[in-house]
Amino acid sequence: MKDQTDHIQVQAKRKRLFGFQESWLPTLNVEMIHKCRGMIFMSVLICLVSLHGPAQSLESSSRASFTIEGMVLHSKGKPAALAEVRLEQDGVAISDNKTDASGRFAFTGIKAGVYTVSAEADGAHSRAQTVTAGSGDLSRAQDLVLEVGADIQSEKSRGASTTTDEMELSDKPSFVVAGVTDWTAAGGHGSDSSLRTSEALVHETLTLKPGKLGASITGQRISSGEAMETEDALRKALAADPGGFDANHRLGDLYFKSGKLKAALPLLKSAYDRKPEDLDNEYELAVAYEDSGDLSLAHQHAERLLARGEKAEWHGLAAEVDEKLNDPLNAVREYERAALLFPSEANYFNWGTELFVHRAVWQAQEVFQKGAETYPQSSRMWTALGAAQFSGALYDKAAYSLCQASDLDPAATTPYEFMGKIELAAPNPLPCIPAKLARFHQEQPENALANFFYAMAIWKGLEKAADEAELKKVEALLIRAITLDPKCADGYFQLGNLSASRLSYKAAIVFYKQAIEANPQLSDAYYRLGVAYDRSGMRDLAQQEFQRHDEIKKAQAFEVERERREVKQFLIVDAGGKTPTSNP
Repeated sequence: MKDQTDHIQVQAKRKRLFGFQESWLPTLNVEMIHKCRGMIFMSVLICLVSLHGPAQSLESSSRASFTIEGMVLHSKGKPAALAEVRLEQDGVAISDNKTDASGRFAFTGIKAGVYTVSAEADGAHSRAQTVTAGSGDLSRAQDLVLEVGADIQSEKSRGASTTTDEMELSDKPSFVVAGVTDWTAAGGHGSDSSLRTSEALVHETLTLKPGKLGASITGQRISSGEAMETEDALRKALAADPGGFDANHRLGDLYFKSGKLKAALPLLKSAYDRKPEDLDNEYELAVAYEDSGDLSLAHQHAERLLARGEKAEWHGLAAEVDEKLNDPLNAVREYERAALLFPSEANYFNWGTELFVHRAVWQAQEVFQKGAETYPQSSRMWTALGAAQFSGALYDKAAYSLCQASDLDPAATTPYEFMGKIELAAPNPLPCIPAKLARFHQEQPENALANFFYAMAIWKGLEKAADEAELKKVEALLIRAITLDPKCADGYFQLGNLSASRLSYKAAIVFYKQAIEANPQLSDAYYRLGVAYDRSGMRDLAQQEFQRHDEIKKAQAFEVERERREVKQFLIVDAGGKTPTSNP
């Protein structure tokens, strides 16, 4: 009876396992059936995994939960307790948390994906950074460093680690670039002459920026003699190993540091193809792409670099590329970060210039002032500071800054040219400038502008308009200026004004015509010529010149407005993010 019962049970197990009863398996016992079933299940499982493994892996990953943790620090490296930490995905807040007493935070139960984390406490914010969950049970964010004026919604999400060279908290800017805005007619001060001079100084300050990124940011240069000594050896090494990373990178690096970026580009690209993880090579490659005009690839490599860490030169590169891609908001933030990480003279200057170009005049003054205090021997820093101060209607301060610049580098012409222009445009004579322009003329007597600006400084400073001895000196300097440069339209124009002041309208007419010939866009010359014709009784000719003056003036005003509208002006708030600040 028991044997029959066992047989029935075996047959039932066979049926559950195979779906039928096999007459050829009468001798299998229960233990053997269990083993057989296990082997079949394993075979089926292996088959299914081979066919559907990737899909199953993704599905299980999406169902799994992960943890993102990290630490929040104050700017000087101390843990930030009870700081608010936010986790976001695609701009949507996922979760909020607070740090513990040691500054640590953790988000648990997180699905796989890409997130940004940021922190804030006591009015200070960290920069948002990207964290990917899914590669392991635990994802750790880089330390979030609280900064006054940092943008918690930073588009770049590039982390906030500090270096030993970073500015102290007290040195951080008192403003935040909150956005960009179109030009709205609020953007000038004083007379039309002052406004035109301000605009000119903005563009000329831009020309003082450092040269190629390879030299200006890294500070590494190789002399022509050194290059000649090593180039032959490196070429031989490349010929022996044309596919090697070292051979390509070393010769590319030599060209890069010699300023030959076009020659460096293919070598650095070959090196990158063989060793993309080499950060120094990738940085030089990105700079070479930027120099060649391939901004898309330059931007791509800059993003890759900043995703793996922070260096001032990487931020500087990203800023240059962003500006050329018409993204000044990110450009100014990158320049700022470069200056905070490594407050070099070049980084201060780049940051201040970016603010100045986009008409954040008061903020540019702040940065240039700090740069001048940190690098008091920098002539161009004082020059830029003077230009920004003039644009803010701080005429006397502008004069002193430009005089300081000229004292630091008496052979440089730019500080003298700037001070000559602001002396002409300012409503009253400025301190220290006449003496410096006298030195400019003394040291460069064959320079037309030295003669012209010195003449105008003397004339503007005359207490008596009819001081004939001084006026003759002015006249001699102006004649010398047009002799040295027959295209010196301003020289002819001022000689016309001098003749008109003596009631010599016939001579004035000749000079005004010469000024117009030298510069047909010198609108004031048409007006003064019209006045001279009118004083001479030639009313019809006078009306013609007045009409030409009005037409040119209108066209110039339209062009200035067009150019200014094309400039994205920065919208500034204070460091607390509340109070808007106005710009001149």
